[in-house]
Amino acid sequence: MNLKYLIVGLLALAPLPAQTPARKAIVVFGDSLSAGYGLEAGQSFPDDMQRTLDKEGYAWQVKNLGISGDTTEGGVSRIQSAVRLKPAVVVLELGGNDGLRGLPLKVTRQNLETMIVAFQQAGAKVVLAGMTLPPNYGPDYIRDFQRIYTDLAAKYKLRLIPFLLADIVTPDLRYLQRDGIHPTAEGAEIVSGTVLKTVKPLLK
Repeated sequence: MNLKYLIVGLLALAPLPAQTPARKAIVVFGDSLSAGYGLEAGQSFPDDMQRTLDKEGYAWQVKNLGISGDTTEGGVSRIQSAVRLKPAVVVLELGGNDGLRGLPLKVTRQNLETMIVAFQQAGAKVVLAGMTLPPNYGPDYIRDFQRIYTDLAAKYKLRLIPFLLADIVTPDLRYLQRDGIHPTAEGAEIVSGTVLKTVKPLLK
């Protein structure tokens, strides 16, 4: 028998190597808080989420789509770039810059709702990361701003993180950078834990 054909025949009978299943995606769709403003590469909270999930044996990939300075309008304009990644879970972290700029709350609500619907229609489970504002914005505006997140979470049955930075706002502000807004590297690790508490039940 021709040796060439013998080898080909044996290869055909050999079992195929096991394929590693593709990891499901968690997309963090946000602004500078996700992007890691003021931090070194690899220090953002989505980066820490990935390290934690890998360490704990979760076969999930965290994709960071945070853009510094982004608003909900910007998020709507790039929603398809996130949908194309076919995420199973989305952490929607936008709206803070809208509030800081004093943009109309109706517009912020509409934009967040547009993104939520788009992600849900694409089959993703959405975690909504809420935000608040400094006291100088006035109690009425702050209350109505915060209500956007609670209302949308209730309407679309989303898992809600009421205030993304709740666990790092301490009296001494040790986990915030000098601007009093963005987490330090240590603060980002804490925020990662805050997010994972809400996200992990969705990874089963």
